[in-house]
Amino acid sequence: MKLEILKNLNAERTARRAVIVVTDVATGAQRLVRAADAPADPLAALLDQHLRTGKSGMAETPEGRVFLTVHVPPPRLVVTGAVHISQALAPMARMLGYDVTIVDPRTAFASPERFPDVPLVAEWPDTALPPLNVDRYTAFVALTHDPKIDDPALLHALARDCFYIGALGSKKTHARRIERLTAAGLDAATIARIHAPIGLAIGAVSPPEIAVSILAEITARLRLPAKAADTAVPAREKAPS
Repeated sequence: MKLEILKNLNAERTARRAVIVVTDVATGAQRLVRAADAPADPLAALLDQHLRTGKSGMAETPEGRVFLTVHVPPPRLVVTGAVHISQALAPMARMLGYDVTIVDPRTAFASPERFPDVPLVAEWPDTALPPLNVDRYTAFVALTHDPKIDDPALLHALARDCFYIGALGSKKTHARRIERLTAAGLDAATIARIHAPIGLAIGAVSPPEIAVSILAEITARLRLPAKAADTAVPAREKAPS
């Protein structure tokens, strides 16, 4: 690999930006494609597929046989709400390779005893979230049922283009949330990015089951094309209000 490509690759990885090195198998020639530049690349569809799955591999293209070496940041899960669902969700997500952070200003909930080995930020979202540098490789979940905590957190996640944003609550609860977010200046298309009621329709009742449904929905969003992820399984008809 040429030094210039290596330097650019390392810079992108340090900044948590995805990048693909395209290697011509016949000639050994290499080029680096940043995620931001992928839509305009001649191999746009192929690059998008590999950026979404995070998998490297060989491919036949109009340019000839190429090997795509994919470098994507490790996925992160940021949760507002140190609640019972979070206690089940955090270890499950870590098993799937997510870096997990729990945010909750209520220190009675956000305690090391309840969340061993999980980073906790016992601050309000306005203070806690900016240093976390959430990005398009971050899944964001709001679970407190407290608008003073969840609403500013959702506004932050929507502004940072998280690949998944979900919020706990029934349809009635979410309708009130939509009213508040609309009053805060968000348009309908932006609000529609929030998965609510949260989780896939698996009949989840207990906190661990709801955690499974949330992780399943996050996984679908991460691994499937957008349209397929939206239609894989509809959201639960009713979540806890």
